Amino acid sequence: MNVILDNVTVSYQRHPAVHHVCGEFAAGEATAIFGPNGAGKSTLLKTMIGALEPDSGRVLLNGFKRQQIAYLPQQSEIDRSLPVNVLDLVSTGLWQRTGLFGRVGSAGWRAARAALAMVGLEDFAERPISALSSGQFQRVLFARILVQDARLILLDEPFNAVDARTTYDLLELVRAWREQGRTVIAVLHDYEQVRAFFPQTLLLAREVVAWGPTDKVLCEANLRQAVDKAHHWHEHAAVCHVKAEAA
Repeated sequence: MNVILDNVTVSYQRHPAVHHVCGEFAAGEATAIFGPNGAGKSTLLKTMIGALEPDSGRVLLNGFKRQQIAYLPQQSEIDRSLPVNVLDLVSTGLWQRTGLFGRVGSAGWRAARAALAMVGLEDFAERPISALSSGQFQRVLFARILVQDARLILLDEPFNAVDARTTYDLLELVRAWREQGRTVIAVLHDYEQVRAFFPQTLLLAREVVAWGPTDKVLCEANLRQAVDKAHHWHEHAAVCHVKAEAA
């Protein structure tokens, strides 16, 4: 079970956002997607879940079924004005088993409450999500992933605008997922978080700068190259369809 990116190019309005990305996310590993602002990190993640169509190339989810994939978007993309309480939101992680309109049974509610306890919010079950802080809301979203019991977990900047204690607790969940053999891929911008919790890193600057063990990828030369590529990228270049060699 792995995820392969085969010459993936993605554009917005015919201008390249991600260019000829080739490589493999190893099964059961935690991989960070790291790079400068505007490097195409979130675009790549959305392409992997099928929210964006590549202009060329393909994403291969070898051995993963769609219901085995959990995706956590950035908080800014989530509507928190919905009249939903914490427990109800967490229980939506069960939809693969219950169906979109299926009934959550007693075992499901127990699982949802247990997940809230694991993220330290066991007393927040009946609270509306609109009343939560950013850190509390992110804990709820991680609880939803716990209930979903996914084998492949994709996280888009999961620690933005989140307090330090919450960040540490949720990073420990990432460590636990890896120890359980789950595959975690996360877009991150914090260098120290990547080094401490993600053994593998894809360094991206619209195209692959380096991909492999974090301690080798995040060297000074590679980081300097990533910044230079991002700085000199031609925003209005046409999409190139020449096939790149695999990384």
